[in-house]
Amino acid sequence: MNPFRSPDNNLPLSHALILKAALLTIGYIEENGPIGLTPSKALKRYFVAWAAETFDWPAYTVEDLYAVNKVLNEHDFPPLVILHEVLLSAKLARHFKGTLRLTDLARKLQSEPARLWILLTTHLLFVVDHSPYTRSDEPLFGNWDIFLNVINIEAQVAVTEERLCAVLYGGKEEDIRHRDFKLTASLYVHVLRPLYWAGLLNEHRTGTGLHRRNFYTKTPLWTAALKLETDRHLQPMTRH
Repeated sequence: MNPFRSPDNNLPLSHALILKAALLTIGYIEENGPIGLTPSKALKRYFVAWAAETFDWPAYTVEDLYAVNKVLNEHDFPPLVILHEVLLSAKLARHFKGTLRLTDLARKLQSEPARLWILLTTHLLFVVDHSPYTRSDEPLFGNWDIFLNVINIEAQVAVTEERLCAVLYGGKEEDIRHRDFKLTASLYVHVLRPLYWAGLLNEHRTGTGLHRRNFYTKTPLWTAALKLETDRHLQPMTRH
């Protein structure tokens, strides 16, 4: 599917974490040369450490990461794992002789952030397989057409994972919250986290541990960049 409006250089891209990280990585390679890979084709530690410091990724800041790791490997920094996969999938980078190198496409789109964002987001949402990052073997039922159109309505006001699961799959929010951890976690990894990292949703966290709750609202980029069937139904909502 293609839910995107035509690229607009005035898109409000300041919340697009994946774009910021991609541009920083492209700039790093332009300045320092190709990034070394380990024998398992992960990015080498020197770049992981640089990325952790430079990306300043919410919930994965350098302080967060070093609080649980003495040294950082790529798999310790999940946003970098996904970025690496997206860059390869979108043909913005390639592996060659033990390094990660830019393609001509990456150099061209470096100065076209709106087009670069659409390419990155297309692969982040619709191409990359997020199932290795879940703890559930069960596939998430539904498709992006449904997910985007439901969220388009529900996230006019702050909405929780449980509310979205109730709308998508039925059931009561409280029951889902206390019993269906795998379902909410799967929706988060496959749908909500990619949308947040793309800059299309805001994520607001409250509480910790079992009391933690995530609330999501649409960013200005959602309205500016997406054209969806449910747009005609949008109106101020009051949920009771």
